[in-house]
Amino acid sequence: MKLIDSFLIYLKFEKNYSDKTIESYKSDLYEFVEFHNNQNSVFDMMEVNEENIRSWVISLMECHLKETSVNRKLSCLRSFYKYLLYKGMIIKDPTQKIVGPKRKKSLPVFIKIEDMEQILLKENFEEGFVGVRDRMIIDMFYETGMRLSELIGLTDKDVDLILMKIKVTGKRDKQRYIPFGKTLKDEIISYINIRDSSVEARCDSLFLRESGEPLYRVLVYKIVKLHLSKVVSVKKKSPHVLRHTFATAMLNNDASLSAVKDLLGHEKLSTTEIYTHTTFEELRKNYKQAHPRA
Repeated sequence: MKLIDSFLIYLKFEKNYSDKTIESYKSDLYEFVEFHNNQNSVFDMMEVNEENIRSWVISLMECHLKETSVNRKLSCLRSFYKYLLYKGMIIKDPTQKIVGPKRKKSLPVFIKIEDMEQILLKENFEEGFVGVRDRMIIDMFYETGMRLSELIGLTDKDVDLILMKIKVTGKRDKQRYIPFGKTLKDEIISYINIRDSSVEARCDSLFLRESGEPLYRVLVYKIVKLHLSKVVSVKKKSPHVLRHTFATAMLNNDASLSAVKDLLGHEKLSTTEIYTHTTFEELRKNYKQAHPRA
């Protein structure tokens, strides 16, 4: 079709889209045309209305296409009709009020408290500075819920051992304080003592490599994945899983949602609410296991 061909030329030479993307757009548009040719004896893309588009989206969903794929095809159609509008070929965009299917949000992966206790056993870590540091990293994630970038950015000055609180710099340089208990305090002191005696020339970062340089993201990922793999079989074994574990443990032990929100550094309460679904699923599982008629 000439309309589609002119649109694809526009994408290639004016929008600099890749050949692969253009081929994908072409396939989606011809699929849309073919669907309506099968529905109607005469089909004109210039006269498409909202009902035509909705019926196509429904047909895609009935074919069990994933939400992401349906939304991608819908995005292609939106671009096409915006192009026709831009060229003055139509006076109204038929895709304007069309809403694509919502993606299903997966529940956060977390680790059970008894598994965390197993992971943190000292015999699971090598002796010396590296072993103490690696255990301290995992425990810091678990007991504070901080993000990976926040942990890497910590300095000695951010840790107040007297008031037992840590100053964390989060997204958009927003700072917050996270309290900690005596157990973590004792571990921080032990870590700093062995670090200072093992690493001579060092930077201001709290967590260091043996060279005295700060940690980097990939190294922390490897440390966490290595030690989580020894105990748990969850697919995701990242620092963020430990953040999820912190939030879930707090809510399971009657912490308020607003308190967990502040501790995690979330701007909106709705972001924190996903953990309430996780705790409910844990309750559901316990109910099914324990109740004779569940």
